[in-house]
Amino acid sequence: MKVNRVIPAVDTHVLGEPGRVIIGGVLDVPGDTMLEKMRYLEEHADHLRKLMLREPRGYPAANCNLILPPCDPRADAGFVIMEQTEYPGMSGTNTIAVTTVLLETGMLPVETPITKLTLESPAGLIQVNAKVSDGRVTEVTFENVPAFAMHIDEVVEVPDFGEVVIDIAYGGMFFVIADADALGLRLVPEEAAKIARAGEMIKTAAREKFPVVHPENPEIESITIAVLSSSNTGQEADMRNSVVVSTGTLDWQKPETWTGALDRSPCGTGTCAKMAALYAKGEL
Repeated sequence: MKVNRVIPAVDTHVLGEPGRVIIGGVLDVPGDTMLEKMRYLEEHADHLRKLMLREPRGYPAANCNLILPPCDPRADAGFVIMEQTEYPGMSGTNTIAVTTVLLETGMLPVETPITKLTLESPAGLIQVNAKVSDGRVTEVTFENVPAFAMHIDEVVEVPDFGEVVIDIAYGGMFFVIADADALGLRLVPEEAAKIARAGEMIKTAAREKFPVVHPENPEIESITIAVLSSSNTGQEADMRNSVVVSTGTLDWQKPETWTGALDRSPCGTGTCAKMAALYAKGEL
C-alpha cells in the first residue's frame, strides 16, 4: 500500500468526549497570533479539519486539535481547535486533551506532582495546572478566558416553540442559553433527539436576530452553540445543562436539517457562559 501522507495524532477521551490531538506532520501555520493561524486554517487549509473529523477517520462526536509553536512568548505551546462545523476560540475539554498529550508524550517537561503550563488558544492565554502521577496526567484544571453576558432575557421566535426567552453569553465561544423546563424538555438521555433539535433551532433563530461581536476582539463573533438549562435536578445539583453543537447548516425550508448533536462533555466554556448569565441576572 502506498501512503502519501502521515499525520501523527493521539486520540484522547475527556469527560465523555473524544478529542484527537495532532502532534506532527503539519508545518507551522502562517499568522502572528494563534487567532490568525486559526483563520488561515479555516480559510486556506480546511481540508485538514475534514481529513481528521470526517469519515472514515472521524465521526460526528469527535474534535481535533493542532499543536503549534506559541506566538506569545509567555506561552509554552499553542493550539488550534477544530470541530465539525467551526473553529472555536476556546474549549475546555480540548484544553484538557492538549495538556494531557503535551505532557504524556514528552513534548513538554513534566514536574510532579503539579505541572503548570501556559497555553495559547485562539481566544487568549490559558493557565493550566496538571496533576501528574507515574508519568500519567490524572487531573487538569485551568483558568478560562473572561466570560461575560451580552444579552439577557431577550425573546426570539422559533418554529414549533413560539416565543423563547434567551440569554447570550461568551465563555470562549458565544452561546445562546434557554430554559429547558419552559420548553417542556427533560434533560435526560431519552430526550436527546428533542434536545438537539430544540437547541439547534433556538441557536439559529438567535444568531439571525442578534449578531454579536467580542468587544475586545472583533475577529471573534456570532453565536455558534447552544445551552439548554434545567433546575429540575433533584438534590444532586443546583442546575443541569445540555449543550447542543451543530453538525451542519440549518435551513428553515428543510425541516430535516433542524437538528444537531449533544456535547458529550460538561462543556467548560458553556458552563462559564451560563455562570456569566446567572451573574448578570444577580442569581450567582
